[in-house]
Amino acid sequence: MSLQNPTDRLVIALAQISCVVGDVAGNAARIRDARARAAGADIVMFSELFLAGYPPEDLVLKPAFQEACRATLEALARETAQPGPALLVGLPWVEDGHCHNAYALLDNGRIEAVRFKHDLPNYGVFDEKRVFTPGPLPGPISFRGARLGLPVCEDIWGEDVVECLAETGADILLVPNGSPYWRGKHEERLQVAVARVTQSGLPMIYLNQVGGQEELVFDGGSFALNADRSLACQLPAFREDIALTTWERRAGSWVCANAPRALLPEGDEADYAACVMGLRDYVDKNRFPGVVMGLSGGVDSALCAALATDALGAARVHCVMLPYKFTSGESLNDAELCAKALGVRYDSLPIAPAVEGLEAVLAPLFAGKPRDITEENLQSRARGALLMSVSNKFGPMVVTTGNKSEMSVGYATIYGDMNGGFNPIKDLYKMQVFRLCELRNRWKPPGALGPDGEVIPKNIIAKPPSAELRENQKDQDSLPPYEVLDDILECLVEKEMRVSDVVARGHEPAVVKRVEGLLYTAEYKRRQSAPGVKVTKKNFGRDRRYPIVNRFRDSGEAAKAPDASIAPKKMVGGAERFEE
Repeated sequence: MSLQNPTDRLVIALAQISCVVGDVAGNAARIRDARARAAGADIVMFSELFLAGYPPEDLVLKPAFQEACRATLEALARETAQPGPALLVGLPWVEDGHCHNAYALLDNGRIEAVRFKHDLPNYGVFDEKRVFTPGPLPGPISFRGARLGLPVCEDIWGEDVVECLAETGADILLVPNGSPYWRGKHEERLQVAVARVTQSGLPMIYLNQVGGQEELVFDGGSFALNADRSLACQLPAFREDIALTTWERRAGSWVCANAPRALLPEGDEADYAACVMGLRDYVDKNRFPGVVMGLSGGVDSALCAALATDALGAARVHCVMLPYKFTSGESLNDAELCAKALGVRYDSLPIAPAVEGLEAVLAPLFAGKPRDITEENLQSRARGALLMSVSNKFGPMVVTTGNKSEMSVGYATIYGDMNGGFNPIKDLYKMQVFRLCELRNRWKPPGALGPDGEVIPKNIIAKPPSAELRENQKDQDSLPPYEVLDDILECLVEKEMRVSDVVARGHEPAVVKRVEGLLYTAEYKRRQSAPGVKVTKKNFGRDRRYPIVNRFRDSGEAAKAPDASIAPKKMVGGAERFEE
């Protein structure tokens, strides 16, 4: 089909690239580089708050930061007087004393238009109402013959903003996002986008951020939908990309005529890729030279070693075996084989002198007391101190290796094996740790820097888990089987189910109540734990904020239904209104 008018064709570049929170100059350099690489495009889209980095949290309340973002945006705007595409850039924008989450069009050497995010999320990992003021319902902006609607991220999760844009004449929706990963998130986004396209009859470009920011991983996976809801474009997940999409106006509507289509990882593959990206970006964005970690011969540390090698390359990973008299020969052999398979540096530092020295110091105070968990914890704390010393001396960050099952019930030693700067498996339950080990032995994500093939010895996956803090110790001496524990925890943590409902799934009442008790009493440990990659819908930290001082326990009895005779029937304008 030949186009009658050049304004019937738009080339929109999608800059799915990583930004760094607070690195205003660096993010501006990334914008300039993307503009140069998108030669031939009419306009380049960047993700939500790209210039500031996302999420900037309370940093946006700092006037000096606001001013740096604004001055840098103005400099970028002046540069668009030179040949090249226009820019759509997100930043915090102060107007009339209010700070907004803004999206700005830069073209012809100036800031042509600015739109403010209307719906500010305040749930789960989001806390935007704390730092931003919502903008008014936006109208479209005119750009080279098209009327662009610019809803920002959460603005499309409800109907109002898109309805307003459609009613005020928008032709196409360009949506910048900072949408973090959790398992199944891409399908949720796609369903929301389809609903808004159906509602408005308008095509949509959904551009998502990519890269790790502390515990959040932004998986990219940007896409576009035609007005008939067909998938017009799909960018890869967990990878940077700058893609050109060509749009043509046909019979009054914009249609995507040309765009790339990538395949996305799913399930455990996506979770593994998220853990790799989260660890890599935490290390690199904080400018650590590499990582050091304890390699025990167990499944958790083996998976962390594989993740670290895939993220950073073998030359930046240092694994240390820290054996004591309870460490089995099997564990010593398994750890060494794992390190060799990964190609990482491996050292062994026996901890007996450190443990026995601590016991000698404490002996006068502990005289007459039987040995118990106190002495067991000295082993873990000696290991933690030694790893931190290696970190202090040589600079690598300590990777801590506790899984979500252990973190849930406090099966970890504070100031011991919990030491470290980051935990790539913090949001993985134990049974998934086993699955990811098996997965990694037959597959690795695109771009991974570790070797192909089996990198985690089969015996590590097959043997019963043990902390090896006493003779013949096994995890299931003090915990339910992990397949039982993980199901109970998922019910209590992710789903917030009543104890009675968990029991109804077939679990023993006493076991469920005990797990619930351990979950609550371990809160103080989790508050002091390292950040880690979020892969479930409710991680410990941003998603789940429970009090440390907390005496509530679910009795396990079926809850009494609320008394309908006194319950308010409807809330209007924030006040109760009773209906007859």
